[in-house]
Amino acid sequence: MATIKDVARLAGVGLGTASRVVSGKGSVAPATARRVHKAIEQLNFRPSHTARALLSGSSQMIGVYIPILKGTFYTPILQTIDGELREGGRHMVVAFGQGSGDQRRQALEGAEFLIDRGCDGLIVMSNELLENDIVALGRRQPRLVVLNRIFESIREQCFSADHVRGGVLAAQALVGHGHRQLAVIGGPATSPDNVARIGGFMDEVRRHGLDPQHIPMLASDFSPEGGWASARALLAGKRRFTGLFCANDEMAVGALSYFQQAGLAVPADISVIGYDDAHSAAYSAPRLTSVHIPLREVTVSGLNCLLNLCYGSALPVQRDFAVSVTWRASVAAAAQPTRARRRRVSPA
Repeated sequence: MATIKDVARLAGVGLGTASRVVSGKGSVAPATARRVHKAIEQLNFRPSHTARALLSGSSQMIGVYIPILKGTFYTPILQTIDGELREGGRHMVVAFGQGSGDQRRQALEGAEFLIDRGCDGLIVMSNELLENDIVALGRRQPRLVVLNRIFESIREQCFSADHVRGGVLAAQALVGHGHRQLAVIGGPATSPDNVARIGGFMDEVRRHGLDPQHIPMLASDFSPEGGWASARALLAGKRRFTGLFCANDEMAVGALSYFQQAGLAVPADISVIGYDDAHSAAYSAPRLTSVHIPLREVTVSGLNCLLNLCYGSALPVQRDFAVSVTWRASVAAAAQPTRARRRRVSPA
């Protein structure tokens, strides 16, 4: 395999000159650069990752912290980051929460692990980190971008969709189909994006004359198992509902599965709307209507911002992200109860 020394020898130039041509840094006479490029072509020279790092003075690696290495939310984000970095000849190093500490401590340790490995910049996703944690991390690694959350201390380095708007759209989808008896399966109360989407949903139903206090809501953990257990608990409760908002698609899929086992038809008996519009939403039974969060656009803009900070590039960075509803089969008009059903649910 050819080395940079072989290229320099064939082109008749010094090693430093060949290195400047390969790295693209520093001035080289056009005729000399042409000789180096011709030698690169003749030798089929491809610099290794280590060689590129030495030439550029950086690791050419981006560190990514995510809380958990599973599920339909984080996997597409990692795939997007990896694909974009590889196109530019760079790589990612992933850390995720593990160990005996709480989730905040795990996130801090994960970020510190990536910094210690010499990553040129960090992408962080965590609901547990505090503002002062971000400030402290920024002292060690100022080239830091946060996805799906806003921190005031580095607002220009934070990228997130409008989750309040997402909650509003979920409410409009159900109320617009005549649903007045609603229920909600939310995510963890400690998750800022969950709080935002639930808040948007409740504000919107209030605007339509419904009292959020009369809407049964259970907090779960964003998992299919959590959606299953919450749907079972809601059906065991006293309040009847015809429309259900689930704060992510994984919980919605769990709820759909439980309703099917319980003998309820979706959307004939209960309409269900999810959130995120994950890939799996198109293949549930029935296919899941979901609030579409443009995660790819959010991720690419955040990554581009970080690459600009790390390498002085001028990649495009978007700040506003359109949230919408992807309509499928799980939401329909609220069914009117039959006379027999009215008699069964009316007071004795």
